[in-house]
Amino acid sequence: MTLPASLEGHEHARLFLGLPLPADAVDRLAPWQTRELRDVRVVVPAHLHVTLAFLGSTPVGRFAEIAGALAGAAAGRERPVLTATRYRETRSVAMLVLDDLEARATGLAEHLHERLEALGVYERERRAWLPHLTIARFRRPPRLKPALPDLGEVSPSEAAVYLSRLRPGGAQYEILETVALGGR
Repeated sequence: MTLPASLEGHEHARLFLGLPLPADAVDRLAPWQTRELRDVRVVVPAHLHVTLAFLGSTPVGRFAEIAGALAGAAAGRERPVLTATRYRETRSVAMLVLDDLEARATGLAEHLHERLEALGVYERERRAWLPHLTIARFRRPPRLKPALPDLGEVSPSEAAVYLSRLRPGGAQYEILETVALGGR
């Protein structure tokens, strides 16, 4: 596996692994964000994803191992099926918490966490992994109570290694590598 051009010349990169949101789900979610989420910075459609593992600043030389861990964790796994179950705010983000039908995304995340921990590039959080979509960011919680969007069943077809670049206007994400997930 060759090093993506975006990583060349860098010693470290801010990386995470996730499930890109399918285009049809983005098409249903983006108008809802505009309509329901006022006075917050909504996550742009191209950045909507379900985070599997956030690695943070990572040596670029470990990229191939990380992408290999993702491929190994995804091998033979069926596509997850996710549905929006509730809106939640933390101190800095708004999210849609997702129900993970048949725990397919959870199984993928757990298997991935094991592989990344074995590589020494990830430390699992104390709390259980929660499938969710970050949909907005803010400085102070706006205490919104929007109706849930009509997303139906969302079934990501791939998992990805992302590069996150911090910019004054917010983080910019770039997909560096993808692996296919099995059929429904």
